[in-house]
Amino acid sequence: MLKSPQSLPETHWLARIRRALHHGDRPWQGLLILVSVLVIVLMLAIGGLLWVDSSGSRSAFGWSFLMPTATPHWDPVNDVFQAWPFLYGTLETSFFAILFALPVGIGIAIFLAELCPAWLRTPLTWMVELLAAIPSVVYGLWGIFVFLPQVVAPLGIFLGNTLGQVPIVGALFTGPIPASGTSRLAASLILTIMIVPTIAAVARDVFLAIPLAQREAAKALGATEWETIWQVLIPYGKSGILGAVILGLGRALGETMAVTMVIGNSIQGGASLLDAGYSMASIIANEFAEAVSQLHTDALIEIGLILFFITLLLNILARFLVWQVARQAPQEARA
Repeated sequence: MLKSPQSLPETHWLARIRRALHHGDRPWQGLLILVSVLVIVLMLAIGGLLWVDSSGSRSAFGWSFLMPTATPHWDPVNDVFQAWPFLYGTLETSFFAILFALPVGIGIAIFLAELCPAWLRTPLTWMVELLAAIPSVVYGLWGIFVFLPQVVAPLGIFLGNTLGQVPIVGALFTGPIPASGTSRLAASLILTIMIVPTIAAVARDVFLAIPLAQREAAKALGATEWETIWQVLIPYGKSGILGAVILGLGRALGETMAVTMVIGNSIQGGASLLDAGYSMASIIANEFAEAVSQLHTDALIEIGLILFFITLLLNILARFLVWQVARQAPQEARA
């Protein structure tokens, strides 16, 4: 069938437009670039807003706002503020949470990916991922009414009577723990439960992505199941496992409601895990709506700025470590 003379120019121009756009590739690339730039702009906008709105606190206290002292001060009545107790509480609870969660999460991932029977793998995977979907306030309520009186309080008494007497680590377990169980230990254990599903789910996907040839080669050389997992699979997937750990640590640093409900919310807490304390997120959640002065508000915003920088530096460091691990993998393979 012959085409009409008017359709020829139209077809020609449509073909030229398709070639110029690479059949939609260039608009798609432009959209991705735009979204990426918007993410960077949003991050800079949040950081800039926190920096500007915390200027009053930074001018009034300077670096002393972060420095540890023998007697921490947080006095809204007299406008005297210091963030060290909250910074310490955040770092301590997050560190112990990742310390407890890492072996449990990796163990669950190894079981689900390598050892679990096929008929049980899917239900267990759903249950692990379901734990990650539970709201943090539910974890907090469960912690207050069940976990703290039945687990944390007896565990705190045991740790205080045993590890509290050890010279090197005794400062971390000096008691007594409050009768209610509210303490940094409670916050660490609640955070452990909350981040285990994240670490387990990501690490499981990492193990499943490892080629089957790696397992077959190790077993062909006489390796046992444990040797294959420990000497082949974990080193092969360590960059992904590191990413899982960083995701879990990021959630632990920023968790608010569950920590606020179980940490005890005490400014005078000492260095021990058994003491009640505060985290940076919990002090903001508790006091921001009831700030009694502009300087009080500025101090809380500066705490948010510190938390923002900590998470930003953590993600930069994580990206660098993952890049280093991924860069070393081809070199080890060639060796």
